[in-house]
Amino acid sequence: MQPIPQPMADILELARWAPSGDNSQPWRFEVFAGDRAVIHVHDTRSHCVYDFQGRATQLAVGALIETLHIAASSIGYRVTITSEAGAVPTHTKHNLGLQPDGAIKSDPLAASITRRCVQRRPLSFRSLTLDQRRALEDAAAPYTLRWLDTPGQRLEMARLLFISAKTRLIAPEAYEVHRAIIAWRSRYSDDRVPDQALGLDPLTLRLMQWVMRSWKRVRFFNRYLAGTYMPRLQLDLIPGLACAAHFALISTSSPRQPEDFVAAGRAMQRLWLTATHLGLQLQPEMTPLIFSWYHDSGTRFSQIEAVQRTLPAIRDRLAKVMGEDVPSHGVFMGRVGWGKQAASRSRRLPLDRLINR
Repeated sequence: MQPIPQPMADILELARWAPSGDNSQPWRFEVFAGDRAVIHVHDTRSHCVYDFQGRATQLAVGALIETLHIAASSIGYRVTITSEAGAVPTHTKHNLGLQPDGAIKSDPLAASITRRCVQRRPLSFRSLTLDQRRALEDAAAPYTLRWLDTPGQRLEMARLLFISAKTRLIAPEAYEVHRAIIAWRSRYSDDRVPDQALGLDPLTLRLMQWVMRSWKRVRFFNRYLAGTYMPRLQLDLIPGLACAAHFALISTSSPRQPEDFVAAGRAMQRLWLTATHLGLQLQPEMTPLIFSWYHDSGTRFSQIEAVQRTLPAIRDRLAKVMGEDVPSHGVFMGRVGWGKQAASRSRRLPLDRLINR
């Protein structure tokens, strides 16, 4: 197999660590030279109910592009990207060019690219400092960060997450996604989410693995044995309380087009890398926002009517807790705080497996 020419190899080796929903890595690289490549992206909306209109993939593409810029700066190169639609809406192409630039300075966030990860376990209640908040707000610009950081605000957000999680756990469409993306009995995974990174205790994990072997088992546990309560308690309510703050990344205008979410993904990645650089941990909290998008667009999230009927309440509660403009102008949500880096995490496919030959 022909080696990837430099400097492209070094830059892509770092850029592949960009975050993507459920570690889907929806991109492949076609390398033509040391300074020229095409990024082929296939969004996951056809099989992932959380990728509403391809927005999760578009955010990930933005994160990838931002990571390319940061990685290139670390070896004295400047990136140019031109994007074009593919033959179908779910496919896009992004032409990547590299140019040496003696004036460019290495971005200090480059050192955080491979360290950035999701921490789903409880964090410290310790507040962010004013300097940390300012650094995160500067990283998010031109987007606005809205904070929920008082005990009462964290409680309201934790309740919203607890309610939203029930919809996630009783929908068969979401079950299919969860079953596909969890790597059981794993500390690390190159292309999925290891179960040890989920934030559940070992006993609940083993029970969950057995239950999730079939939708019939899931329905039985949910209906007769309160099967959603323990996962929601451990994955949503407790972490929702145990953090420094929740936040929403808000656009000045209502995002609609793919390029709007690609741009938001760049800000999201810069925000996340800045949190890592500051020694903070971060976890995305996107499901209330995604459910709100489904509701406001009139698109069905689930064919189960009881599941579908939960969306208006989630959307209204999100607007009440986070602000009336968040369902329409929000592009990313999460929690942040002090804590240890996750001991279990998603890794990435080796670069050779991401190359179209």
